[in-house]
Amino acid sequence: MNHNMQSNIDLTITQQLRIDSQKDGIQKLVVGAVIYKNNKFLLLERVLSDSMGGFVGIPSGTVEAGEDLLTALTREVQEETGRLVTAVLEYLGSFDWISSSGKKTRHFNFFVEVEDGEIKLNPTEHQAYYWVALSDAAFTTLNISDATKAILETVAQQ
Repeated sequence: MNHNMQSNIDLTITQQLRIDSQKDGIQKLVVGAVIYKNNKFLLLERVLSDSMGGFVGIPSGTVEAGEDLLTALTREVQEETGRLVTAVLEYLGSFDWISSSGKKTRHFNFFVEVEDGEIKLNPTEHQAYYWVALSDAAFTTLNISDATKAILETVAQQ
């Protein structure tokens, strides 16, 4: 975990999210990072050969066994964008889905800030990235899930 990172999220919150997930029979935890700059969101397009190929979403990934949610969050952002998370501003809620392997999955979403710099994609996971405003045509034409759109809309309304 980046020790210079500021977090507005109390650890008891992330622990409670984990406890609630276990109670709800969730088998897989995923964390996602909403990155918002100049009124635009960073969205990544998955490689076609991967699960959910062609889907466009926020940087996200699976929480490893024994890993804290925020540690997983900062690791995934760095792996997928090449950027360090400098601050975790807010927990934005979650949505559930069934993974390609049939696991009940909960996707936790956090509003983060990252260091400035060029986005460096992991070519095995993503083929393109976009900075998209909710008013852009791309927001409706890109293959973005309704659940992801709803999360982005909550941030834009703040």
